[in-house]
Amino acid sequence: MSEFEALRVREEVAQAMYWIRSEGFGEAPRVEELARFLAVPAETLAVYLDRFVDEGYLIRAGEGFSLTERGIELGKRTFAEEFAGLTGQAHGECDDDCWCQESPEEAARCLEERLHQHAG
Repeated sequence: MSEFEALRVREEVAQAMYWIRSEGFGEAPRVEELARFLAVPAETLAVYLDRFVDEGYLIRAGEGFSLTERGIELGKRTFAEEFAGLTGQAHGECDDDCWCQESPEEAARCLEERLHQHAG
Protein backbone atom coordinates (compact mmCIF):
# COMPACT_ATOMS: atom_id res chain seq x y z
CA MET A 1 0.00 0.00 0.00
CA SER A 2 1.39 3.40 -0.94
CA GLU A 3 1.53 6.21 1.61
CA PHE A 4 -0.75 8.29 -0.58
CA GLU A 5 -3.33 5.49 -0.75
CA ALA A 6 -3.13 4.99 3.02
CA LEU A 7 -3.69 8.72 3.57
CA ARG A 8 -6.69 8.74 1.24
CA VAL A 9 -8.26 5.69 2.88
CA ARG A 10 -7.54 7.03 6.39
CA GLU A 11 -9.39 10.24 5.56
CA GLU A 12 -12.34 8.35 4.05
CA VAL A 13 -12.58 6.01 7.02
CA ALA A 14 -12.34 8.85 9.56
CA GLN A 15 -14.94 10.89 7.68
CA ALA A 16 -17.33 7.94 7.41
CA MET A 17 -16.90 6.99 11.06
CA TYR A 18 -17.34 10.61 12.15
CA TRP A 19 -20.59 10.82 10.16
CA ILE A 20 -21.84 7.45 11.47
CA ARG A 21 -21.05 8.54 15.03
CA SER A 22 -22.59 12.02 14.60
CA GLU A 23 -25.79 10.58 13.17
CA GLY A 24 -26.13 8.21 16.11
CA PHE A 25 -25.68 5.05 14.04
CA GLY A 26 -22.97 3.64 16.28
CA GLU A 27 -19.72 4.33 18.03
CA ALA A 28 -17.83 1.22 16.94
CA PRO A 29 -18.76 -0.13 13.51
CA ARG A 30 -17.41 -3.53 12.50
CA VAL A 31 -15.15 -4.02 9.48
CA GLU A 32 -18.01 -5.46 7.45
CA GLU A 33 -20.25 -2.45 8.17
CA LEU A 34 -17.55 0.02 7.20
CA ALA A 35 -16.69 -1.99 4.10
CA ARG A 36 -20.32 -1.89 2.92
CA PHE A 37 -20.54 1.82 3.67
CA LEU A 38 -17.31 2.58 1.79
CA ALA A 39 -17.97 0.01 -0.97
CA VAL A 40 -14.66 -1.83 -0.55
CA PRO A 41 -13.90 -5.47 0.26
CA ALA A 42 -13.76 -6.12 4.02
CA GLU A 43 -10.47 -8.01 3.66
CA THR A 44 -8.85 -4.99 1.99
CA LEU A 45 -10.22 -2.53 4.55
CA ALA A 46 -9.17 -4.65 7.54
CA VAL A 47 -5.48 -4.16 6.71
CA TYR A 48 -5.94 -0.39 6.69
CA LEU A 49 -7.94 -0.38 9.93
CA ASP A 50 -5.16 -2.27 11.72
CA ARG A 51 -2.70 0.33 10.46
CA PHE A 52 -4.91 3.19 11.67
CA VAL A 53 -5.02 1.59 15.11
CA ASP A 54 -1.22 1.52 15.13
CA GLU A 55 -1.15 5.18 14.05
CA GLY A 56 -3.51 6.25 16.83
CA TYR A 57 -6.58 7.18 14.79
CA LEU A 58 -8.69 4.19 15.84
CA ILE A 59 -8.98 1.80 18.76
CA ARG A 60 -10.46 -1.65 18.83
CA ALA A 61 -13.82 -1.64 20.56
CA GLY A 62 -15.35 -5.06 20.97
CA GLU A 63 -15.87 -6.48 17.48
CA GLY A 64 -15.53 -3.05 15.88
CA PHE A 65 -13.42 0.06 15.77
CA SER A 66 -13.89 3.43 17.39
CA LEU A 67 -12.33 6.81 16.65
CA THR A 68 -9.75 8.18 19.06
CA GLU A 69 -9.64 11.93 19.74
CA ARG A 70 -7.10 12.17 16.93
CA GLY A 71 -9.45 10.24 14.63
CA ILE A 72 -12.41 12.42 15.59
CA GLU A 73 -10.48 15.57 14.70
CA LEU A 74 -9.44 14.09 11.34
CA GLY A 75 -13.01 12.96 10.63
CA LYS A 76 -14.43 16.34 11.57
CA ARG A 77 -11.92 18.19 9.38
CA THR A 78 -12.36 15.95 6.33
CA PHE A 79 -16.15 16.02 6.73
CA ALA A 80 -16.08 19.81 6.83
CA GLU A 81 -13.83 20.00 3.78
CA GLU A 82 -15.96 17.54 1.83
CA PHE A 83 -19.21 19.36 2.58
CA ALA A 84 -17.90 22.94 2.78
CA GLY A 85 -20.49 24.14 0.29
CA LEU A 86 -23.29 22.79 2.47
CA THR A 87 -22.04 24.11 5.79
CA GLY A 88 -22.44 27.78 4.99
CA GLN A 89 -25.70 29.68 5.16
CA ALA A 90 -28.75 27.53 5.86
CA HIS A 91 -32.17 29.11 6.32
CA GLY A 92 -30.63 32.36 7.54
CA GLU A 93 -28.66 30.73 10.33
CA CYS A 94 -25.22 31.75 9.07
CA ASP A 95 -23.80 34.37 6.78
CA ASP A 96 -20.35 35.20 5.41
CA ASP A 97 -19.43 36.86 8.72
CA CYS A 98 -20.27 33.80 10.83
CA TRP A 99 -17.39 32.39 12.90
CA CYS A 100 -17.87 29.08 11.07
CA GLN A 101 -16.43 30.60 7.89
CA GLU A 102 -12.97 30.84 9.51
CA SER A 103 -11.86 27.26 8.82
CA PRO A 104 -13.14 23.79 7.91
CA GLU A 105 -12.87 22.81 11.58
CA GLU A 106 -15.09 25.72 12.64
CA ALA A 107 -17.55 24.91 9.83
CA ALA A 108 -17.79 21.33 11.11
CA ARG A 109 -18.34 22.54 14.67
CA CYS A 110 -21.06 24.97 13.52
CA LEU A 111 -22.78 22.25 11.48
CA GLU A 112 -22.56 19.84 14.41
CA GLU A 113 -24.13 22.44 16.75
CA ARG A 114 -26.92 23.15 14.27
CA LEU A 115 -27.64 19.43 13.81
CA HIS A 116 -27.87 18.93 17.58
CA GLN A 117 -30.13 21.99 17.95
CA HIS A 118 -32.51 20.69 15.28
CA ALA A 119 -32.48 17.15 16.71
CA GLY A 120 -33.09 18.18 20.28
